[in-house]
Amino acid sequence: MFDTIVANGTISTAADTYVADIGIKDGVITAIGRGLEGAATVIDATGKDVLPGGIDSHVHIAQPSGDGIEMADDFASGTLSALHGGNTTILPFCMQEKGGSLRAALTDYHAKADGECYTDVSFHLIISDPSPQLLGQELPAAVADGYTSFKVFMTYEALRLNDAQILATMDVARETGALLMVHCENEDAIRFLCDKFARESRLEPVSHALTRPVAAEREATHRAISLAEVVDVPLVIVHVSNGAAMEEIERARSRGRNVIGETCTQYITLTAKDLEGMDWEGAKFVCSPPPRDEAEQAKIWNGIERGVFNLFSSDHCPFRYKDERGKLNPKGREDFRHIPNGIPGVECRLPILFTEGVLAGRITINDFVAMTATNHAKAYGLYPRKGTIAVGADADLAIWDRSAGRVIAHAGLHDGSDYSPYEGRTVDAWPTTMLLRGKVMVDGGTLVGKKGAGAYLPRDLSALAKKAKAA
Repeated sequence: MFDTIVANGTISTAADTYVADIGIKDGVITAIGRGLEGAATVIDATGKDVLPGGIDSHVHIAQPSGDGIEMADDFASGTLSALHGGNTTILPFCMQEKGGSLRAALTDYHAKADGECYTDVSFHLIISDPSPQLLGQELPAAVADGYTSFKVFMTYEALRLNDAQILATMDVARETGALLMVHCENEDAIRFLCDKFARESRLEPVSHALTRPVAAEREATHRAISLAEVVDVPLVIVHVSNGAAMEEIERARSRGRNVIGETCTQYITLTAKDLEGMDWEGAKFVCSPPPRDEAEQAKIWNGIERGVFNLFSSDHCPFRYKDERGKLNPKGREDFRHIPNGIPGVECRLPILFTEGVLAGRITINDFVAMTATNHAKAYGLYPRKGTIAVGADADLAIWDRSAGRVIAHAGLHDGSDYSPYEGRTVDAWPTTMLLRGKVMVDGGTLVGKKGAGAYLPRDLSALAKKAKAA
């Protein structure tokens, strides 16, 4: 009757918590109830939390990063790390480089992923060169093929779009029903401060945080929302780091705008002081937007608790520290402006939020499931196949053990970097058994699944974007 039964677990979805068995057939959940029988394999989950596999919808893997710079993770190491951290689906970014074809970028990115993944994957698109051909032909064709979300940048000289380009890209999102993601920081303000700090020879890593102030993020967040209001399109404000930017999202919603808010692990754990590390170790924590201070952490927690943030992601963007192609490249070890932006974190996202959120009483376990799985699936066109435990959904399950706490050490993680920004932090629970479409991938903390088990997922339109397209 069943291939596998997960028995007696405490099941939590975004809406409910209850004790039951889960019957799995051909990779899909076919029954939920008590006393299920008739399976070749029975997994006893008594006393453990059975949650939907996490979905991390903000991950950077094997992405072009500039001359002489190389990301630390390929699809094998990145998805392996994600899996061990409780995730069954990740959404990395396929980047169109300036002057390049989007279709060619997708072909190359699929070649990197094919046969390499331990989790399921789906790709966002990064638009860096919105030419008439891309906007009129390539991008609509990509959306029709299931690439239903794309990201634009308001910072980084090689990636940023001006307001007119953003408006044109938003218009394609509206016409096709795709969902637009925006990295909100004011590049001109950042460049002004970077030049000023360089003249003053303030080139150490902490200057990265000081030259990307809250005001630069808040202003860009306000501008992105205003541009979206002009076009009348929903959008996602990614990796919000502070209360002022969060308030822009709340104000927009009070006007009836559809704005999804995302925050990340680093904004509840790290501060700008971490970038002051001796002997250039602050380079380990360079990411954008940068970590802020304890007061801003408290505001982010408040936003999590009140539901301002729909999504909690890792923004996993790994570089090796002691590597001439990483953080300590020849220019980066002398000037913060050349330190690659990004930190590893896909494996630690869920255990940190479970510990600091659920077990600390800040959020319910149902909130946790919503912010780490269900809302991601709904936002990016994967629900109800992914992101929940229900009959008909893929049997993507994470079995959590509240007695499996540990002190985070990079030696026990699985990404391709050589450090963790969360080194030494204690977490009080860990997902010890992982099922991907009914296949046991991790058993008691030990990898038993094979590379290549993960599949690529074309996606439907987001329900939010569908509604805007139909209006």
